[in-house]
Amino acid sequence: MLTIGDKVIYPSQGPCRVNASINRMIGGSSINFYTLSLLDGSGGELFVPVDKAEEIGIRRLLRRAEIPKLLGRLRQTVEVDKNWKQRGIDNYKRLSSGSAFDLAEIVESLTKLKAVRSLSFRENWMLEKARKLLVCEIAEVMQESMSEVEKKVDAAIRLQKIVSKNQG
Repeated sequence: MLTIGDKVIYPSQGPCRVNASINRMIGGSSINFYTLSLLDGSGGELFVPVDKAEEIGIRRLLRRAEIPKLLGRLRQTVEVDKNWKQRGIDNYKRLSSGSAFDLAEIVESLTKLKAVRSLSFRENWMLEKARKLLVCEIAEVMQESMSEVEKKVDAAIRLQKIVSKNQG
C-alpha cells in the first residue's frame, strides 16, 4: 500500500510521487486510483488502479545503500548479443521490468556497442530512454543533480570491458 508523498518508480516512466488516492466510476464500477506525478520535470501525471499497482511493476525507489551496487553493475564486463533482433527483444523486456539493474544492463551494453559501431534508431532511442530513467532514479535517491549523476554513470561505464556473445 502506497501513501501520499511516497516516491516510486513506474516502469518505462521513471520516478514519480504519489499525490493522492482517488475514486472514479468507470463502466459502472467504483475504482480506486493512485495519482502519480512524474519527477522528471515533464509535468506528467499518471493514474494507476490501486489493485493493479504491483502487477504493473510499480516499486519504491532504490535505497541509498543500493546505489554503489548499481554503479558497480555498470562497471561489469558486458556481453553483447550479436543478433540485433534478440538484443531488441531482451532490451525491451528490461526496460519494461522497471528494475534499475535492468536499466543499467541496457545502458552498459548499448553504450559499449555504440563505441564500436553505429546504433539503429531504435537502439539509440532505447539507450537514451534507459539512461534517462537510470540517471533520474539515482538523482532522486542521492538528492543530486542530473548532471552530477550523469558524470558518475559515465565514469562507471568507462571502466568496463566488452565481450561479444555468439562469436561462434
